[in-house]
This record gives sequence, structure tokens and C-alpha cells, in this order.
Amino acid sequence: MDKAGKVYIAGHRGMVGSAIKRKLEKEGFTNFVVRTSSELDLRDQQKVAEFFEQERPDYVFLAAAKVGGIIANNTYRAEFLYDNLQIQNNIIHSSYLNGVKKLMFLGSSCIYPKMAPQPLKEDQLLTGLLEETNEPYAIAKIAGIKMCDAYRAQYGCNYISVMPTNLYGYNDNYHPQNSHVLPALIRRFHEAKENGTPSVTIWGTGSPKREFLFADDLAAACYYLMQNYDEPGLVNVGTGEDLSIKELAELVKQVVGYEGEIDFDTTKPDGTPRKLMDVSKLHATGWKHTIELSEGIKLAYHDFLSAETVASR
Repeated sequence: MDKAGKVYIAGHRGMVGSAIKRKLEKEGFTNFVVRTSSELDLRDQQKVAEFFEQERPDYVFLAAAKVGGIIANNTYRAEFLYDNLQIQNNIIHSSYLNGVKKLMFLGSSCIYPKMAPQPLKEDQLLTGLLEETNEPYAIAKIAGIKMCDAYRAQYGCNYISVMPTNLYGYNDNYHPQNSHVLPALIRRFHEAKENGTPSVTIWGTGSPKREFLFADDLAAACYYLMQNYDEPGLVNVGTGEDLSIKELAELVKQVVGYEGEIDFDTTKPDGTPRKLMDVSKLHATGWKHTIELSEGIKLAYHDFLSAETVASR
């Protein structure tokens, strides 16, 4: 990447997009073009086409997406499919039409089959059935990977795809219904602590295992791969380490300082039993994460408290 080049980060205000922007700024990039969702609806093909024709970015990070946890994915199935397909179709095609030098498409670990062997290797894509609760989102992301590969094969576009594991960090979404598991736990344990609630109830059995990567580590990996990776297919980005939801809850409880009990509602779904990324392909390129989970949760909780303080003013 040329530091004088114009960089478009789709989703620059989100957790991933803002982390990528911070990383690029740290590396000396200054020529950014960004739009908020109110300024540019990425689902609108004509508006996106006009934006690319006007701005003509050199590099694109496609971090914009409609995202959420199990409840949101399972409730808004049509929106998760339609919105994400529209966003990525418009950006990828307009990037081709306007000569973008390199594009990075960011997906999700949910693209892999529900019962795929662990850890998840890149070549396990499309080898089995998806987890039902987030199938629409997963299908959209799979389509994005294949679209990048198709434009590479047919038009010679330098488009790469990265699949992050579960993410958390600064600017996360802590919404009670639409957040992912780790930020949801931070909010719930914090509120239980503040309100003196004797117990916190968590969906499922607590047995599913998950892997978590701090968003700033993902941003570092994205920058590294934009500099050093130019191949079709996809690259997993994660830590290569996981823990159970029960263990995660205990860790968040400790960081927050909540002293009540943890109950598990076994009538609610667990989701995918395990999602651990095989990151040997990434490690082989020379990159490895630096922020461990316990440290990252402390940073995320501090960020949550800062956001709460601002919101209460």
C-alpha cells in the first residue's frame, strides 16, 4: 500500500473499521475517504456507484455489514441476507469499475459448516450445512468471498478475503438484544453489579467453545495482509485458542467485579458447539496476535465505562 494512496474504509465508525483506521493512521496514512451510513446508504447501488466515480479510492477495506448476535441473526433473517448482499455487491463491483488497486473483504467465522472438524481450516468452506440461527448472514459472507475470487479470476482484480474469529474491543456494540456474546456479558455483569442483582442468567448450557480476538489485533493483521498477501481464497484471522462460554462468563465477571451467581438457561439454544480457527496459514505469513483475552477484556470494559459516562452526561 502506497501511503499517499486514497483509502476508503466502509464501516469506519464500527468496531472493525475504526480499528483499521487507527492502525493506518499509526502507520502514516492520511488520505482517507469515509461516509457515514446517513451520508451514503451502501445498499443503494446508484449512490455507491456515484460515490466511487467521484472519489476513486486506491484501496478499499470492506468492513461495513449488518451484524449481531444469535437473537438478531435469527429474528432479522431477511435483512441480514439482503442488506449484506447489497452492501458487498455494490462495493466490490464499483471497486472493479473504478480501478481500485486492492480490496479487502472482511467476513466471519460463521461461514464454516456447523459440524466442521476443529480447528476450522480454510478448505472446509462449503463442505457441510451451516448453523441454522445465522445461516442468512453466513450465506451473504460466503457470496462475498466467492465474488472477490470471481472478480480476481475474470478481471484480474487484487481482492483478498479475511475471516476473523469472534471480535471485541473499542467501539463495540453493547445493545441488550443485538450484541455479540462478549460485549453482552460485559454489559449484563456491569448492570447486575450496579443494581445489586443476585444472579445473571446466560443463554444455553455454557459448554460451547469460542475464540476471541481484540479488534486492534485484527486491524494489525489486516494491514499486514494488505502489504504481504495476494492470493485467492481466504485467510483465517484469530488467536488459535478458545474457551467455553462458562469460562468466558467467569472471566468477564472477574474483570467487572460482579460478586453474584451465574445461571444458565438450558432451554435456550447454544448455537454452534465450537468455532476455533486454524490460523496456521496466517502464522506462516509471519503474523501473530499480541493482545491476550484477559488483557483485552479489561481494555474493552474500560471503553464500555467511558462510553457509559459520555452517554449519561
